[in-house]
Amino acid sequence: MSTSQSTTAVLETKQHFEILDGLRGIAASAVVVFHFMEWIFTDPSKNFIGHGFLAVDFFFCLSGFVIGYAYDDRIAKMGLCNFFISRIIRLHPLVIAGSILGLLAFLFDPFGGHLELYSTGKIILTFICSLFLIPFPVIADRGFNLFSFNAPAWSLFWEYIANIVYAFVLYRIRKSFLLMLTILSAIAICYVGYNSGNLLGGWSGPTFWDGCARISYSFLAGLLIYRSNWIIKNKLGFGGLTFLLLLVFIMPFSEWNWISEPLVVLIYFPLLISLGAGAVLRPGLKKVCIFSGKISYPLYMTHYAVLWMFGNYYTKYKPHTTQLTLIVITSVILLVGFAYLVMVIYDIPLRNYLNDKRKKRQQ
Repeated sequence: MSTSQSTTAVLETKQHFEILDGLRGIAASAVVVFHFMEWIFTDPSKNFIGHGFLAVDFFFCLSGFVIGYAYDDRIAKMGLCNFFISRIIRLHPLVIAGSILGLLAFLFDPFGGHLELYSTGKIILTFICSLFLIPFPVIADRGFNLFSFNAPAWSLFWEYIANIVYAFVLYRIRKSFLLMLTILSAIAICYVGYNSGNLLGGWSGPTFWDGCARISYSFLAGLLIYRSNWIIKNKLGFGGLTFLLLLVFIMPFSEWNWISEPLVVLIYFPLLISLGAGAVLRPGLKKVCIFSGKISYPLYMTHYAVLWMFGNYYTKYKPHTTQLTLIVITSVILLVGFAYLVMVIYDIPLRNYLNDKRKKRQQ
């Protein structure tokens, strides 16, 4: 049996943490709603989901747990090259899709924008940088995001960095050294919270290194949870843990964010991962959790093109509350549906094709 075949066989026999998959989808949905609401409520203290951005830190922590669980016992056998190819096949098709959607939204936004301010060369260069996850925050109409045509890709940039560090360093080190790195990263998170007043940064040029601190602690904490087997058996179930997760996103935005947000990231999210890994799932909710987990990444990576058009529409027309509520609810539902179509028509078939090609070459 080839290395690729043995890896696939082991993957198929491993337990799946369906509740954690379900929580990932809840977090992705919260990010989408948060991105709509931040256009409407420029004052975060008035935003009912003002801490929706912390879902990214939850993603990072969950990623550390899942990467350790999926690869700690096999990366040495499969080799670094196969590991990187596996991660690229898993992550990059939607990076490309999000970049294309973002470019189309920039070029054909029916509600505004200042396309005439940017040369063709700058637009092409920005698009290429987005395709290859090279930070290039130069488009003013896109808030000088690191990735102007798909703003959420900033977290994927750091996800790639974390995967590289994992492959070359983290999977080899002892748990004591991992704990030390986690503590140092916790100090960095506290510093960012104190220095910036919150943990909202990472998406722009001036806050670039805030993103480094956010991925460093949460990814390491997730990895530490897995290696320490800090799994808490409980009967909270998917519903109970969803409630606990949503409490974070609707937490009031205040002058104490520099304390409350680090506490959530340092303690609360790792606790939720431990609880989610040990919770008992009711059979009737299994399909819901599986769907929620599958749709989370496509939704996260394809929704933001619509957000820019919504923002220009809202700024230009100032719709009344009832109309606005209907627009946002309808948009979120349609974005979930669109993400599902992208997943089944583009992402899954492309990943299956690339994996099949890789297997044939290794036989």
